Amino acid sequence: MRLVLLGTGTSFGVPQVGCGCRTCTSADPRDRRTRSAALVETGGRRLLIDTPPELRLQLVAHGIDRLDAVLFTHAHADHIHGIDDLRPLTKRRKDGLPAFGPPETLADLAQRFTYIFDANHVARPGTSIPHLTATPLAAGQQADVAGVPVLPLALPHGDQEVYGYRIGDLAYLTDAKLVPIAVRDRLRGLEVLVLNALLPRPHPLHLSIPEAVATAQAIGARRTLLTHLTHESPHAELEASLPAGIEPAYDGLEVEMGGE
Repeated sequence: MRLVLLGTGTSFGVPQVGCGCRTCTSADPRDRRTRSAALVETGGRRLLIDTPPELRLQLVAHGIDRLDAVLFTHAHADHIHGIDDLRPLTKRRKDGLPAFGPPETLADLAQRFTYIFDANHVARPGTSIPHLTATPLAAGQQADVAGVPVLPLALPHGDQEVYGYRIGDLAYLTDAKLVPIAVRDRLRGLEVLVLNALLPRPHPLHLSIPEAVATAQAIGARRTLLTHLTHESPHAELEASLPAGIEPAYDGLEVEMGGE
């Protein structure tokens, strides 16, 4: 199994527009963070998690010319507004690209991007549109996603519920305010945990960095990668401050895991 972290930034991205702070002006390439997304390759299948605004740039940077399915965590703009960038990939398919996620998220996407999810919406001659087919997932019930067993896990994000995903010995959890005990029990034995860690201080919607560290230690993955990072945390400084087994992620980080 291979994990590629396509983007690891918060909704503002880094550099942040109009900001001249030391992270936004840093020469360290790990401090340039596009909005959060990931690619998981296993058993010859490619699963994309979320479609952020920089998706086209992320796909081009990593030579991704084929996907087997898309997993959505939730419908906030920084996680979905690159959805139209799937167009060249869906053009190469005879059927729509399968999309999976929370029922409320898929319903929201179908309403906001009708032209993508309505099979009766046909592109005019000489033009093209992306075509996705939606399949809602039930939290806590393992599902077959393009031939890959995926366990969706419900996480609180303010007054919303978002999904994290466990795929084999990998789990990807973003935009969570906490990881409930019942979910932690489904995360035992992980090789790699990707976990959001927004700020050094508490936030109403996200785990803070100290909360993420405590959560990671409670889950006990062999390796934890912190994502959804802001310009308040320069990579090198954050890396130096974290305990063993926990590290900040960065755009383009690739992780090879044992087995398929």
